[in-house]
This record gives sequence, structure tokens and C-alpha cells, in this order.
Amino acid sequence: MGLAAPQLGVGLRVFTFDVDDVLGHLINPELSFPDEEEQDGQEGCLSIPGLYFDTKRRMNVVAKGFNMYGDPVRIVGSELMARCAQHETDHLDGVLFIDRLDPEARKEAMKAIRAAEWYNDAAPPTVKLSPHASSSSPFGLGR
Repeated sequence: MGLAAPQLGVGLRVFTFDVDDVLGHLINPELSFPDEEEQDGQEGCLSIPGLYFDTKRRMNVVAKGFNMYGDPVRIVGSELMARCAQHETDHLDGVLFIDRLDPEARKEAMKAIRAAEWYNDAAPPTVKLSPHASSSSPFGLGR
């Protein structure tokens, strides 16, 4: 459905989406909500694999941002598209969907996360150095 750049270790405010055969991306999204209508439904995340929890979101959204060419983009979505835009924008703001749960549901979610087989078995990430020459900048960005 969607993937935010920080989930891949890329520190940019961009996400991609593929919802109901609509494929795209949004850079520097800003969300607004045309009404107060809400939806409640199952939500999951690549950051919390295999676990799904009912999460309340707004039913309708207007997402404004830019495409990779710098052109303005406006996405008007409801239901699944609205959920996706909110979920992925949350990632860009450092928020996971479990942070949106009410206290009791979040407590149950944390219990399920701690019980997941991947919780304590995850090996630390391997950091590899690039075989390519870099500049004097510690980030290889030039002078």
C-alpha cells in the first residue's frame, strides 16, 4: 500500500503508494481534512511485521506535496487512500500507527510486539562501507 523513505533508512520526507491501482509518490506532504468523518479498521506496518490492530483514522484527506520533478501534486482520497496517506505521513513525522491507539489497545499492541518471534531475535544491522571513493566530506557529499 505505501512505503515511507525513513523505513528504508532514507532521511527524506517522501513516500510512495499503490492503492486501488493508483500508483504514485508524494514529497513533503501536507495533509488537510475536509470533514470530521472517521474510519476504524485494521492497520499493519512493515516496521511491525505480521501484527495488525484496529486504528482510527480520518475518512477523507487532501494531501498536497510535490512529485520528483518539483511539480505540485494534490491527492484527494477517502477510505484506503486516506488511511495510507495518514499512515505514511506519520512515518515521516516519526509516528507509528500504534502511537495512534487508545491506551488500552496500545498496551495490548506492545504485549503482542514483545511476544513476536522477531522481537528479541533480531540481529543488529550490518553497516557496510562503500567500496567507492568519497570526497573529504564524512557523508561523501563533496566540498
